[in-house]
Amino acid sequence: MTRRYWNINLEEMLEAGIKYMTGLPDIVIIVDQHEEYTALRECITSGIPTICLIDTNCDPDLADILIPANDDAVSSIRLMFNS
Repeated sequence: MTRRYWNINLEEMLEAGIKYMTGLPDIVIIVDQHEEYTALRECITSGIPTICLIDTNCDPDLADILIPANDDAVSSIRLMFNS
């Protein structure tokens, strides 16, 4: 098995997700508010509704739709998205 190392700078990697989008998404699901705070703020300024998994250390005022769950455990995230 060979390993490939990609020569991509950080700016290209961060813009790769939005570069090929033809329009804004209808809704965004955010699992961890602390890790995805920048994406959450961009959704708020763009007017995109958000669904957030809210833990005890998150701010519920930032999300449009709240789902109380443990956003640190993989099993609770699987339960939410596979149900």
